[in-house]
Amino acid sequence: MDIGDVSLVSFTCLAFIVFGSALISAVTGMAGGILMLTGMNIFIPLSPLIPIHGAIQLWCTGARTWLLRRHILWIMCLPFMFGAILGSVAIALVMTVYKPSQTIPFLLLIILLAYTLFKPSKIPDIKIRHGNYFWVGVITGFFGILIGAVDPLLGSFFYRDDLTKEEIVVNKSCMALMTHTSKIMAYIAMGFAFMDSIWLILSLSIIALIATQTGVYLLNRINQTLFRSLMWWALLFSLVRLSYKFFVG
Repeated sequence: MDIGDVSLVSFTCLAFIVFGSALISAVTGMAGGILMLTGMNIFIPLSPLIPIHGAIQLWCTGARTWLLRRHILWIMCLPFMFGAILGSVAIALVMTVYKPSQTIPFLLLIILLAYTLFKPSKIPDIKIRHGNYFWVGVITGFFGILIGAVDPLLGSFFYRDDLTKEEIVVNKSCMALMTHTSKIMAYIAMGFAFMDSIWLILSLSIIALIATQTGVYLLNRINQTLFRSLMWWALLFSLVRLSYKFFVG
C-alpha cells in the first residue's frame, strides 16, 4: 500500500491523526503510538499497518530522542537495547514457524497498566533498576512485533517520580526507537516490502517530525506536576483502548 492507494480525504485524515498523536507523545510521553495505530487502522488494514506504523514511529521516536538527547540515561538504555534485540529476534524466529496467540500478552499488559494507574498510594511506583531494563527490552521486543504495543508497555515502567519530565520522555523514546528499529529489521527479514509503501511512510513521517518539534517545545514549558497528570490520563486512555480491543474486539 502506498500514497497512490489512499484517497485525498483519507490521506488528509491520516495526516491529522499522525500530527495529533505525535504531538501528544512529545508532550506526555504516552498514548501517541496507540492513538496513531488506532486512528490509522480506520483507513489501512491492520496487517500492512503494523510495519508502516512502526516505520513512522521510528521517525517520531528518533526526533524526540535527538531533540532531548542531553537527558538520555545510557545506563538504562544500553541494557534495554540488547534485550530488545534479543526479544525481537526470538519472536521473529518463532513467527516464521507459527504465530503465537495475542491473548496472554494483551491480558498481561492490561493488568500491568491497571496496576500502574490504580495501585494504592502507599505502594511505590514501579522502579526498575537500571541494569534490569535488559529484561524490559526483551519483553518489549517480543510484544512490539506480536501485538505492536510498545508505548503503553514502556509507559508503565516510566510512570515514576524520580525522573524529570524530559528524562521520562527521552529515555522512553530512546527505548522505543531501539524497539522500532529491531521491529523494522524483523519485518524486513519476514519479507515485508517497505518500498511498496515508501511515499506514504515518508510523507506521514515529515508531518510527524513537525508535530514532534512542536510537542517538545510545549513539553519544555509545562511543569512536572502537570506533566505527571497528563501522563496518567494518557496511560488511562491506553488502558481503555487495550481493554476494549481485548474484550470487545
